[in-house]
Formats: sequence, structure tokens, C-alpha cells
Amino acid sequence: MALRHTAEARPQTAEIIKTFGERCPQVVTNNIQANTDYVVVLDHEGGKSFLSHRNKVAVFNRVSGDSVVSKSTLSLGGSVQTACEAIDQDWTAHGPAIRATAVAAAQSKAAAPQSAATPAAAATPTTAKLSVTSTPDGADIEVDGSFVGNTPSDIDVPAGEHTVAVKKTGFKAWEKKLKVSGGSKRSPKAEMEKGAN
Repeated sequence: MALRHTAEARPQTAEIIKTFGERCPQVVTNNIQANTDYVVVLDHEGGKSFLSHRNKVAVFNRVSGDSVVSKSTLSLGGSVQTACEAIDQDWTAHGPAIRATAVAAAQSKAAAPQSAATPAAAATPTTAKLSVTSTPDGADIEVDGSFVGNTPSDIDVPAGEHTVAVKKTGFKAWEKKLKVSGGSKRSPKAEMEKGAN
């Protein structure tokens, strides 16, 4: 589970994160609300006497927006402890539902059609396809010095310049440099000559 916190005035954010780490190690803190399960709001009010120092804490379930706990405490540690206990209790009761909702939202976002306002550059593929064949078939294919399969094969490569080598015992090695752009398909065919490899 993860949470996000906001704080006003004192105590400082670093002190809050440190206290969560000490008192609630099973909770991961971050500051990106979309990546959290709970939002923790801490408010510190200072006064002239020790007993007038009040801390208020509220914890909300990020998915539903429901309040999990809202309470006043005398110390930062007490506020963190209250938040931690409330998160543990709510996670035990509702954790699977929270996760399922988060997964469904991520899948929905991934499946959504690309907006017309999205720049074309963002949609440009970063890989290209090489459809490598040879005469005879069954030769080893190397791309940039690494074995990637045997002919005939379709191979995905990053956009850019690559060296394709085709080798087979009893034949001279074939090699070619190719420059490919994202989304393109090149079909190099190695016409291999008999001879020492």
C-alpha cells in the first residue's frame, strides 16, 4: 500500500516521512497522488503551552474519497500512529477492492484511444522490423554482433543503424549495414556463395 500526505506549517515534510518510516514501515510514502491508495492530511497547530500543541490527522481512501479516520492528537508521532493504524485496518478490509479498482483504471487508461491532441511524435514507433531471408535457408542471423535466430526470421530492432550478418557453414558470410526508422520494415535477402565461412 502507498500513501500521500500533505502538511501545513510545521512539522516539516521530511520529519513526517521519517516518522512514518519509523512507526509504520509497511507503508510506502510518495508525493504522486495518482500512485497512492491513501491520502494523509496532517495539520499542526502551535500554542503557548505544551498541552495546547495540537496535531490533527485525517486519512482518506484515494479511490473512493471516503474518510478513514479524522482525529486530534498531542504529537506528530501520535498522528502518524493513528494514521498507520487506520490504514492497516482499512487495507485489511478493503485492500483487494482498492487494488482491483486501481488495476481496472490503469487498463482503461491504456485501452483508451489516442487523443487527437497528442503530438504525432509521441505516437512514433521506436522499433522497426527486419524480415531476414537467405539462400539457402537455415543460416544464422546476427544483428550488431549478437545471434538473433535463423533464416527466415522476422526480428524487431530499435530504430537506427544496424549491421546484419548471415552465416552458414560451407558458405561465405554475408553482411550489410542498414538504417531503419521506427515502424518501418526492411527485408534483406542474403544470397550466399559457397566457400569457407
